[in-house]
Amino acid sequence: MMDYDAELRLQNEALRRACAIGRDEIVVDIGCGTGQTTREAARAASAGSALGIDTSAPMIARARELARNEGLANARFETGDAQTWSFSPQSFDIAISRFGTMFFRDPLTAFVNIRGALKAGGRLVMIVWQSHAANEWSIAIQQCLAAEARSPVTATDALDPFSLADPRAVERLLAAAGFAGTTLREVHEPVYYGDSVESAFEWIGGFLGTREILQGLDVRDAERARERLRETLAKHRRVDGVWFDSRAWLITAHRP
Repeated sequence: MMDYDAELRLQNEALRRACAIGRDEIVVDIGCGTGQTTREAARAASAGSALGIDTSAPMIARARELARNEGLANARFETGDAQTWSFSPQSFDIAISRFGTMFFRDPLTAFVNIRGALKAGGRLVMIVWQSHAANEWSIAIQQCLAAEARSPVTATDALDPFSLADPRAVERLLAAAGFAGTTLREVHEPVYYGDSVESAFEWIGGFLGTREILQGLDVRDAERARERLRETLAKHRRVDGVWFDSRAWLITAHRP
């Protein structure tokens, strides 16, 4: 069964290497979802701990279940928004995030809050998408579902998966939030959408933006959009599944 851990497995490897979490470190994972990155952090910080935070209560419930099943007593999870969460000041060695920091309503407030949770010298390591135009998966889905659209397929609540795509804007944002030494390194790895065209179609069909666009079309146009999507997925099927090119930024910074 497909999930985000499977989709982002190559990006996750790049993030894990960049984090280089030490045995004694205290970690906070921003937008942890069902907790794969938090659990990995907890295993690396075997004499420390890892806290995962996410706004989705069902995902946090699943994260807790998986951590219990794996016997990770040093991993804990909270339902909440890192933008406003009352972290203990200067309590973490590193804040990590796998595609979880692009959706803050007020990014400056959020990163100020995260910076305040880090110890002096504490690290921020996060991976975010580059622009819509740099990501084949986003272009392909848009072209299939909204052939006449001039903007990426995004949710109507204006949350933008590409909000941290501009390197200079990111550098200015993190500097304003009190971070120093910001660096961006490209991660150019494909995303995985499933072992077959139908599994990939089902996975993409569950995306919020996909559902909203299809619901806004009449029956005939929606069916034509679905057929275009199936055709596109078939063109991207390899022996080992359906893959699309993607580009992300691996961003690092620290609290002075």
